[in-house]
Amino acid sequence: MRLFLKQISLSILCLQSMIGQVQKEKNPPDHIKSIVFRGPTDDQFPVVQIGETIKLEFDDLLANEQDYYYKIIHCDYDWTPSDLLKSQYLDGIDNQRIINYENSYTTLETYSNYQLTIPNENVRLKVTGNFLIEIYNNSYELQFSRRFIVYKDIVKVGAEVKRSRDFNFLNEKQVVHFRINPGNFQLVNPKQEVKVALIQNNHWDNAIYDIKPQFTLGSELVYRYDQETAFFGGNEYLLFDTSDLRAPSSQIARIEMGDLYNHYLFSDDFRANEPYTYFPDINGDFVIRTLQGDDASREAEYTKVHFSLPYTEVLGLDDVYIFGKFNNYDLSEENKMLYNPETGMMEATLVLKQGFYNYKYVTKNDAGEINLNIVGGNFHFTENNYLILVYYRNFGDLYDSIIGVGSTNSRTISN
Repeated sequence: MRLFLKQISLSILCLQSMIGQVQKEKNPPDHIKSIVFRGPTDDQFPVVQIGETIKLEFDDLLANEQDYYYKIIHCDYDWTPSDLLKSQYLDGIDNQRIINYENSYTTLETYSNYQLTIPNENVRLKVTGNFLIEIYNNSYELQFSRRFIVYKDIVKVGAEVKRSRDFNFLNEKQVVHFRINPGNFQLVNPKQEVKVALIQNNHWDNAIYDIKPQFTLGSELVYRYDQETAFFGGNEYLLFDTSDLRAPSSQIARIEMGDLYNHYLFSDDFRANEPYTYFPDINGDFVIRTLQGDDASREAEYTKVHFSLPYTEVLGLDDVYIFGKFNNYDLSEENKMLYNPETGMMEATLVLKQGFYNYKYVTKNDAGEINLNIVGGNFHFTENNYLILVYYRNFGDLYDSIIGVGSTNSRTISN
């Protein structure tokens, strides 16, 4: 009885600590890798209509077939937990064990591959909005979490990308203009009922919030700001492909064999002061794939990928990190580069599953300030994706629903 009361008290304390806190994504421990999280498209950030399928996949390098459990949290516009009870946003019960898992097959690095699909026989989502999925181990320790979006296609969103009119950033920034057409959906007080979030390349850390309509045109809400909806253009992501274990490519200088395959990339250069050059990327994303098997989830190898960047005074004493969706844009010790005095290079080695990867180099100074583009530079020509999320809360509603999603790409940028 005493143990039961202690568990109840602990649960209440955890619930109290969660209420009101912004639900940020937690990145996994070192033994969990290759987290793939997507909806019906290949973009590894699920933005799905209610009822559509969401798929989560990850590897455990411990390969001991341990149990993992998932939990779903509904959040408001600001990513704090909503006031809804679980029974109000879930049909069924979460906190279930992930039962679909298999061990790797004929790989040098052994791992267990786990897969989860939502909705499933245990749970489905009943409402739209911001959601967070959390993955726990069998000791009920949080391993990692990921955000996802569920919406209803009620209002229409049109958008386009313009060059900045700010002469200080004329060649560096992109501005998103968009409009919301409610159609037959009645908005009584749109400045209070409607909120939007504007996201570049599915990267939440530099998303823009709290943008009010600049004006209305009939029933249409129009957002034609310049500075308020502007993003630095950045540069095209760097990339490499390890799908074929034994074949060097235009990005891979050489391949060596050790306990794992070692892929040494050609040294990268600083591009901030170089002319802009277009080459196709996938805007920071990655794709797991292998030419040595039919099932990439179980048959793809893990390889050691070696990165290098010349050290220059531009970097100073700032920390340098390798940055992309493959590590969820995390600035961790694992992704941090170290200076090699013998070569004069910043170097790092990452263990990554076979596939096609986008990456870039970012810096962080002693004050914790992050510079995303000091190495790659900023160009208004850069091809970027932009996502517009339209949230709605009527007077008396308990949560922020999502009633529309729009997207645009800077390939068609205009003055």
